[in-house]
Amino acid sequence: MKNTQLWKALGRNCIISIVLFGALLGLLWLAEMIFPSVTLLKWNDPAWVVGIPASVIGVAYILTVRDPHNYTGFYAGIIMSILLGIQFILQGGYDSAFLFFLVFIPFQMMSIYKWSRNKEDGGASFEPKFLDTPRLVMSIAMLVIITAGDYVLSTFALMHDGLRDNMMVKILNGLLISSSFLANYWLIYRKTDSWIYWFIYSVAGIGLFIILGNVFSIVLFTFFLVINSMAGYAWIKATSKENLNWVKIFVK
Repeated sequence: MKNTQLWKALGRNCIISIVLFGALLGLLWLAEMIFPSVTLLKWNDPAWVVGIPASVIGVAYILTVRDPHNYTGFYAGIIMSILLGIQFILQGGYDSAFLFFLVFIPFQMMSIYKWSRNKEDGGASFEPKFLDTPRLVMSIAMLVIITAGDYVLSTFALMHDGLRDNMMVKILNGLLISSSFLANYWLIYRKTDSWIYWFIYSVAGIGLFIILGNVFSIVLFTFFLVINSMAGYAWIKATSKENLNWVKIFVK
C-alpha cells in the first residue's frame, strides 16, 4: 500500500469517527431532552470538552491501526495523547498525564519509526504476531506490577486514603493505566496481544465509571470496547498460523 493510500485511509477514518461521535452526541442530547433530570453532556467542564476531540481522534487512531500495515494512525495517536494528557491535568490525574506525555507519545513515535521502516524493508517482522510464552508471562507480570504500583501511588499521593478505601476504584484505575501501557508498548512491535490489553482497558473503564456514576463515560468506553474488539478481530485474522505462538496451545 502506497503512502498516499495510507494517508487517505487515515483521512477516511477521521471522517468516520467524526460521524460516529456526532451521532453519539446527538443521541445523548436527545436522551437529555427526553429525561431532563439526566445530565450527560457537560459543555461547561473544560476537561470534558477537551476529551471530546481526544476521543474522536483516538477512535480514528484505532480504526487506522486496525490495519497492521498502516502506521499513519500513530500520528493521530500522538495528537490524542497530547489532548488526553491535558484532560487528565485538568482533572487532577497527574499519574495518567505523566503516562501520556512521557511514555505514550515516545511509544507512538517509535511505532511510526519501526512500522514505516519495516514496511520499506519488507522485513519478516512486518506481520502481526502473538507473544511467545516467556514474553507473555513477563507481560502479565508487568500488568500486575503497574496496577499495584498505581494503587499505592493513588492511596498515599493522590487520594490520601487508606489501603482498603475505594479499593475497586483504585484497582480499575490501575488496570486502565497498566493495560493501556502494555497495549501501546506491544503495538510498537506489532504484537496481536496488544488488542487483548485494549480490551481490558475498555472493560476496566466501563467498570470504573459505573462505580463513579459517570453515564457519559460508560457509553464512551462501551463504544471503545466495540471499536477495539473490531480492531483486535482484524489483527487475529491477519495473524498467520506460524505466528500464533502461545495461542497454539488453544488451537488444534
